[in-house]
Amino acid sequence: MNPLYSVAQIRDIERLAAAGLPEGTLMGRAGRAAAVVALDLLPCATASAHVLVLAGPGNNGGDAFEVAVHLAREGAQVSIIHVAATRTAAPERDRAFERARASPARFVELSAREIEEGGWHLVVDGLFGIGLQRPLDDTPEGPGVLVDAVNALRCPVLALDVPSGLDADTGRVVGTGGRAVHATHTITFIGDKPGLHTGDGRDHAGSVIIAGLEVDAALYPPPSMHLNDPAFFGRAARPRRHNSHKGSYGSVFVLGGAPGMAGAYVLAGRAALHAGAGRVVLCFAGEPLAADAGQPELMCRAARDVDFGGAVTVAGPGLGTSAEAAGLLAAAVASAQPLVLDADALNLLAGDASLCEAAARRTAATLATPHPLEAARLLDTTVGIVQADRLAAARTLAARLNAFVVLKGSGTVIAAPDGRLAVNPTGNAGLATAGTGDVLAGLAGALLAQGWPGWETALAAVWLHGIAADVLVAEGAGPIGLTAGELVATIRTALNQLVAQQASHAAPARPR
Repeated sequence: MNPLYSVAQIRDIERLAAAGLPEGTLMGRAGRAAAVVALDLLPCATASAHVLVLAGPGNNGGDAFEVAVHLAREGAQVSIIHVAATRTAAPERDRAFERARASPARFVELSAREIEEGGWHLVVDGLFGIGLQRPLDDTPEGPGVLVDAVNALRCPVLALDVPSGLDADTGRVVGTGGRAVHATHTITFIGDKPGLHTGDGRDHAGSVIIAGLEVDAALYPPPSMHLNDPAFFGRAARPRRHNSHKGSYGSVFVLGGAPGMAGAYVLAGRAALHAGAGRVVLCFAGEPLAADAGQPELMCRAARDVDFGGAVTVAGPGLGTSAEAAGLLAAAVASAQPLVLDADALNLLAGDASLCEAAARRTAATLATPHPLEAARLLDTTVGIVQADRLAAARTLAARLNAFVVLKGSGTVIAAPDGRLAVNPTGNAGLATAGTGDVLAGLAGALLAQGWPGWETALAAVWLHGIAADVLVAEGAGPIGLTAGELVATIRTALNQLVAQQASHAAPARPR
């Protein structure tokens, strides 16, 4: 169910599958599957379609030759640009090359300007696949020039397996200042890859289609990572009993509110309240407000007077990094209740090894929700290194903190202390604005307060947070100008819909 596989795992699966098949079978299947998708992407009748196929020097190029053969035989006018191999011959690829030469497709040499002015209805990118290790050459004759020309086009672009130039494991564009194809669609073979869904991957892969190539399911290893989906957390979304009260749904303390920083803090509290916590208390590191005029249901107290053993704590939004803030955080860390660490709480941990060790010794569920800079501080590294391999950074941090880690960003990565990973597919650029992380932290705190387990809480909070942004954008409220406060009510709606869907699935059939 939505498994993601590393390049090494895909290669092992491919090797095992190929051993029991005639040579070239998998490449032929890949070509046929991609040709079906390509035909669906054509905006005009096949006979009048102009298709440009880019075929590289490896097996990805062999897949491209197979696609070209199928499209040409269907009547499309297919032009192939072949970046010739510089290494030893590969029999499967070479046979596909000969089939393409014998087909109605034509091999061409085109300049970047000729590509840009070619009037193409579709481009098929088969330059480089999952094995690319070096940035694309940007010399006048290099493949980087082809990629730049394709990226200037406005027609559909179908990438084979992975957009050329993108690392299938990490989602980064290969090489400092590198380039990669901006595909509108990617058909990925044998299994889905994490790099298509995080980091630069979402911008470059477009819509992802998985073609299993009829590989026997027994050849796949048990997945340790997956694409996030309600199937993994929906069972925790239970309908409420009529015979209940506010105490049935837990309490959330939001620890923050240093002078001048109440906004983040209030957003987290409102999110927790709208996500179903029975009671939410704003615990001010500074002098408490008398009340939140916009949300009078929130209680306001001085944090110094609070016993953090009495509720789930969301620590960090607007907390500041003063000595007083550090002491309050230490009290929250020492509690036996679930804890969400966000914003300044993470910065305080990064600067205090003993506090980090105390957090790692906790037995109750701990969630940490860093953005890349906060993760870099906690790992004593740079943002560039974190973003170069987001999955590895999240997994390392989860093990170090003994926490469920939510590494925010495009394709948010969720990691468990035992090494499990998930990549979240919901959300959009509308979330790139101040306060959205505070809303996420408050949402997570509310789910924990209602008894959700830590892993399911992390998965659900990220998914609901993202789907709320997707709904708002679909309704025209973003992505430009979307504000964090707008997410809160939409998250409430999405959570109630999730509960209703789970209840309908669990309900026994009515007797006839």
